[in-house]
Amino acid sequence: MKQTVRCIIATVIFIGTIATAKAQDAVPGPPTPVLPDFSALIKTGKIQLDWISGFPNAVQIGVQRSLDSVLNFTTIGYASYPDQTRNAYLDNKPLPGKNYYRLFILFRNNKYMYSKTVLAVPDSTIAGNTKLSAQDVAAATANTNATGTKEVIPWKPSNYIYTTADGNVNIRLPQAPQKKYSVKFFEPTGAFLFEVEQVMEPFLILEKAIFMHAGWFNFEIYEDGKLLEKWSLYIPLNYRS
Repeated sequence: MKQTVRCIIATVIFIGTIATAKAQDAVPGPPTPVLPDFSALIKTGKIQLDWISGFPNAVQIGVQRSLDSVLNFTTIGYASYPDQTRNAYLDNKPLPGKNYYRLFILFRNNKYMYSKTVLAVPDSTIAGNTKLSAQDVAAATANTNATGTKEVIPWKPSNYIYTTADGNVNIRLPQAPQKKYSVKFFEPTGAFLFEVEQVMEPFLILEKAIFMHAGWFNFEIYEDGKLLEKWSLYIPLNYRS
């Protein structure tokens, strides 16, 4: 009898464990916040704001941004459809450093309110070590021509030197222990920035702060004194920290 009871208890525990595991697997990502709260996630070169509104009588929702979270808030744009339940806004030109946001909500009766102030944080769904692609750079630069269509960037990242989603510059030279490699970096104007006189390891990460600013940079890789590759890389204005 005792053995039967033990078997039943073990079976219940096992089933309960499976049910818990399945429930955990089924848990979705964090829900979209409801006003006056909202989210501000750092993507590659841009910041996306998302919220759910319970105010169908809102006639205007202005997006305001500041670097200090208290003063100097400036309106940078407006929600396209302020009366919709689910809404979003994309800041394609965030400022260097920390970006704080708040929403100014205007109603039909001319009353208004402010949302909470939210600090933009990295998007946890973006892997910091992912190589930036041409599509990422195109989205970050958001270049458009006279007709209003996005320009195609005739560029792809190097296999030797490239930027990752965390904004750092990666140097990958598998034969570095056997050969002598040096790398020179330049501004897009051709002005010399600095040189890594000898790459000693197969893999090296250069901190983004070394480059002083975001944007395009040129580089030259030399293998045993001969030019191996001459190409460019892009460091986004905002990146995963």
